[in-house]
Amino acid sequence: MDNEKFETQLIDYIDGKLTEADRLQVEQELVRNDKAFKLYEQLKEVIHAMDRAERLEPSIQLKEQFDKMLATEVAASKPATRHIFLQPAFYRVAAAVALLIVGGGIGFWISKEHGQRQQLAEIEKELADTKVMMMALIENQQSASQRIQGVNVALTIENADDDVVKALVSRMNEDPNTNVRLAALDALSKFHNEPLVRKSLIASLTTQKDPVVQIALIQLMVKMKEKGIVEDLRRIVADEETMKAVKDEAYSGLMELS
Repeated sequence: MDNEKFETQLIDYIDGKLTEADRLQVEQELVRNDKAFKLYEQLKEVIHAMDRAERLEPSIQLKEQFDKMLATEVAASKPATRHIFLQPAFYRVAAAVALLIVGGGIGFWISKEHGQRQQLAEIEKELADTKVMMMALIENQQSASQRIQGVNVALTIENADDDVVKALVSRMNEDPNTNVRLAALDALSKFHNEPLVRKSLIASLTTQKDPVVQIALIQLMVKMKEKGIVEDLRRIVADEETMKAVKDEAYSGLMELS
């Protein structure tokens, strides 16, 4: 994918403005390309921080300061560097960050109102407490029902961080109980648009040995229209040791994705 086009699409992907076809194309690039995934994480962090901040209208003087600074930076840059700097995705983020930096007098990103800060702190504490409870239940080695309850707690979380995703992936791949594995897969399906989740699901298809979970995983990936699993499905179909029901599901998935 062309770098400039991808960078522009990445911003629209984070904002949820892409068509279904473009969204799938970006997600497949994030799965394949570690550098693209790192850029996605960085842009998402900045843009989400900006979204949580108050909408600030910089003064004319502030805009002039930024324009002057930008002109100086462009003039001092080499041609190749200048091209990268002015690409749409980086321009939007760089401009926003620079305005916030030079505009120290207009305040910090997060709301200056004490009530809003307190509300944010309370929400963060609630999420942290929920995460602690989920992890404690998931790691209960004595009770499968407790681990299922922990996995179900993840369904109440709006946005799963890396720790939550890794805990769910671990249960899906390593738990000795099939029901726990299926519950973990179901929870992960809620966050399937996250690149880390998508990468983990694809990786699991090559290592998963529980036939019930294999079938459910294939069904989910086909529903996601994940063409990155086509070769894995072919290997499953060709493997003589694979259970027939799993082979049949893999073959059906091949027909839909090919």
